[in-house]
Amino acid sequence: MIRILQKLTRRWSELSLALQFVVAGGFGLLVVMLVVGTWVTTQIRDGVTRNSAATTALYVDSVIAPLLPDLRKNEELSESVKQALDETLGQGALGKRLASFRLWRRDGTVLYAKDTELIGRRFGLNKNLRSAFQGSVVAQFDTFDENEDKVRGSGVPLLEIYNPVREPWSGDVVAVTEFYEVATDFKATLASALRSSWLVVAGATLTAFLLLSGIVLRASRTIDDQRGALRRQVSELQGLVTQNSALRQRVQRASRRATALNERYLRRIGADLHDGPAQLVALAALRMDSPVFTGDGHGSEGRSTEVAMIRKTLEDAMREIRGICNGLVLPQIETAAAADVLRLAIEEHEHRTGTSVKLTLPGHLPEPGASEKISIYRFVQEGLNNAYRHGRGKDQAVRAGMKDGRLFVEVSDGGPGFDPARAEGLGLAGLRERVESIGGQFETLSGPKGTKLVIRLSVEEQA
Repeated sequence: MIRILQKLTRRWSELSLALQFVVAGGFGLLVVMLVVGTWVTTQIRDGVTRNSAATTALYVDSVIAPLLPDLRKNEELSESVKQALDETLGQGALGKRLASFRLWRRDGTVLYAKDTELIGRRFGLNKNLRSAFQGSVVAQFDTFDENEDKVRGSGVPLLEIYNPVREPWSGDVVAVTEFYEVATDFKATLASALRSSWLVVAGATLTAFLLLSGIVLRASRTIDDQRGALRRQVSELQGLVTQNSALRQRVQRASRRATALNERYLRRIGADLHDGPAQLVALAALRMDSPVFTGDGHGSEGRSTEVAMIRKTLEDAMREIRGICNGLVLPQIETAAAADVLRLAIEEHEHRTGTSVKLTLPGHLPEPGASEKISIYRFVQEGLNNAYRHGRGKDQAVRAGMKDGRLFVEVSDGGPGFDPARAEGLGLAGLRERVESIGGQFETLSGPKGTKLVIRLSVEEQA
């Protein structure tokens, strides 16, 4: 039983608010309609019955009362009174309207009745008779007690009326007339009134239900839309949280790789300085200890030759130092346009290597920020250096443009190619970290027909 209730509760909670209101609200309004309709129709039935009975009782009393003697003094009716009542109730409009008539004395004795067998008999007073003897007109429609089987068998709708008979000068109730009015017209009128009242109650209930359903349906749709929007926002937020987590891990990995790359850069610079300028300077220092400078056994000609060689060695060291510095120091590119940055990198490469590079540019390139310009310059510089070292400078080309709202720069050559997964050197690894750290993409494509390096950057054009 508990499982069934839990299952029903779960299914109920899965329904939409509008459907829940249609079920619960419809049932509640149906109950309210039945209660209100029953109360209204009961009031209408009682009111119509009471008014009709009062009218009929007044009419009957106006006809019968003049025929009755002083019932306070006469405990029985004379034959002449009975004959007058027989004639009045047996013919004319009143006779057609009344199916039965009885005159009751206060002690329960029947003083007169259309059924002569009842005259003089004594019965216990029922509730309606007691109310009538207390001065109230009592009416009932199509309801009979056990003493009224003959009347019930007539097969026509009857209105049972108990009307108190009052003494003219004192107003005291001295008898009660009980009669049954043929109520065919009354039944039709009452049925029409009850039917109209039910239609009004049902119409009002249905109208209220439709109005409330419309309001609830609109509110339910709004809630469903807001719930859907909230779910989409939560889904987007979860996606952003996942993306942020991935980016955080990526940044951590990039930071660790950048630390390692910086250490490798420092080692390479140290190796370049040690193997190049430092060796040349050391060689010059050794020549300074030559006997040409310390002894008197050599002439000025040998000394001049040694000085010239030391000068050449020091010039070679300075040239290598300047080369290393030129590779480390960027030119002033922050204020240059993107196309000019590309041209500058290509011109420096052509001047340094004596090779040619083909440049392909669109009519317009966006102006990225300083970080993007530095990345573009270093990318072209390192890409062309690789093309010169590994591809022997064959078919060197640089191409830039916009695709899918992103800036791309491509460096290619016609060399023999290499395996990017196994032969990506320090320079390309550093470029990859630099580009990905600013939200870009780095791609290496290499094969027997050449190598192509591509970066893609999401840029906002600077004002």
